[in-house]
Amino acid sequence: MGALSAGQRRKLVIMGAGGRDFHNFNVLYRQRPEVEVLAFTSAQIPFQKNRRYPPELSGPSYPQGIPIVGEEALPTLLATGDVEVVFSYSDISHQQLMSTASRVLALGGKFSLPSVKQTMLSAEVPILSVCAVRTGCGKSPLVRFLCKLLLNQGRHPVVVRHPMAYGDLQGRAVQRISAETDVQESLWTLEEREEFEPLLDLGVSVFCGVDYRAILDEAEKVGDLIIWDGGNNDVPFFCPDLELVILDPLRAGDEVGYYPGQVNLRRADILVVNKVDQANPQQMEVVQGHIELFNPTAALIEGRLQVFLDDPESLHGKRVVVVEDGPTVTHGGMAYGAGIVAARGHGVLEIVDPRPAAQGSLCEVYKHWPHLSQVLPAMGYSPKQLEDLELTLEQVDCDLIVSATPVDLKQLLHLNKPLVQVQYEFVEQNTDELCQKILTWLPNSMPK
Repeated sequence: MGALSAGQRRKLVIMGAGGRDFHNFNVLYRQRPEVEVLAFTSAQIPFQKNRRYPPELSGPSYPQGIPIVGEEALPTLLATGDVEVVFSYSDISHQQLMSTASRVLALGGKFSLPSVKQTMLSAEVPILSVCAVRTGCGKSPLVRFLCKLLLNQGRHPVVVRHPMAYGDLQGRAVQRISAETDVQESLWTLEEREEFEPLLDLGVSVFCGVDYRAILDEAEKVGDLIIWDGGNNDVPFFCPDLELVILDPLRAGDEVGYYPGQVNLRRADILVVNKVDQANPQQMEVVQGHIELFNPTAALIEGRLQVFLDDPESLHGKRVVVVEDGPTVTHGGMAYGAGIVAARGHGVLEIVDPRPAAQGSLCEVYKHWPHLSQVLPAMGYSPKQLEDLELTLEQVDCDLIVSATPVDLKQLLHLNKPLVQVQYEFVEQNTDELCQKILTWLPNSMPK
C-alpha cells in the first residue's frame, strides 16, 4: 500500500499547555503516518504561543515541525474539515473541561481524552509516583521527604519531573540536572528552578524535558529507583509500581471537581491528606467522605507542612510583602501559601497589598487571577517577566520581603529590601506510617 496523501490522513489538534500535549504526541501519534497533527494549542502557561514543535522532535512526517498556537485559533483549525481535538492538559475543572468540549463540538469537531494507560511508559526500575488532585497540594515537599527516606536506606533515587517545556524546545529533549552549575549556567525559568534546586541540595539528580522515552532510558542508567514528580494534577507518564496521591483539605471538594485529579484519586495506592493542621473539621469531613466514596481501599496518611524561616525574629512589627510560589496561587487557585502562614505566625505589623506596585506582565497576572490580593506570585517564565518581578518588589512600600518560593531570589534579583526566606517540609502528622509503608514496599521493588 502506498503512502497516504495529506487529504487521507486523520486530522488532529492537540490542546495542551507545553507538557502533557508533547508527551501524548510522542507516545500516541509520532510514529503513525495515517495521522496528521495540524497544531498544538496552548493555555495556562504564558509565552508558549507562536513557537513550533521542532522537526527534530516531531519526526519525518513533519519536516517543518508543528505550529503551537493559542486556543483562539480553534475555529480556523476546525474549519479545515473533519478534525479531532485531543485534550492534553491538566488542572481544569470538570465544568470548564466540558465547556471546552462543547465549544469544539459546536465548531464541528470531535473531542477526545486519551487513555491514561496508553500514555504510560514501562520502566526497568521501580517507579514511585507522586501526583496530586490540584496544583499546590505539596508534591514537592513530599518528594523531598521520600528522597531523604530512600537515601537513608542506601538507595539511589532519581527524580523525573513532569515537563516544563519553556523556551527553545529543540535542545530540551532530555535534560539532566545534577549539580548547581547545571542550574546556574542554563537559562532556566524561575518555575523550573523552584523544582530543581531543593533536590540538588539533597544530592539527587533530576531529569525532565520533552521526550520521556529517551528521558526514561537515561534515568534508568543513573538510579536504582525513579520517583515520578507529577505536575499540576496530571497522571504519571510512567507506569507506577506504587502510586501516592496528595490531597489538600483547604480546597475541600476540588479532589473530585478537577480533571484529571479525580483520576488520580481513584487510582492511588496511598492517599496523603496534607495541611491537616490548617484545615477545619468540616473540610476534613468533605475530603474523607470523597475518599470513602471514590477509593476506600487506599491507605490513608495525614501530613502537614512544617514552615521554617532563616530569620523569624526580623518579621516582628514589620510591614512586609509576601512572595508565594507562582503556580500554586495562580492556576492552583489558592489565595495564599506558606509565606502568608509564616508572616501571620511571626507577628508582622502589616501584610502589604502588592497590586498597586505591579509592573509589566504582573499587571496582567492580577487581572487574570483576581482572587490574589495579599500576595505577589513568583512569576518568572521569561527573563522579562523576572525583570517585572524585580521592579514590582522595588516599588512595594514595605520594610522587607517574605519569600516562600523555594528559589533564593537574592541570587536572581537585585533587591532594595532585605529578604527573609521561608522553607517548608512535609511531616507526617501523627505517626511514621508512611515511612513504614515505603520501607515495607522497598524489598519488593528491586529492579525487574
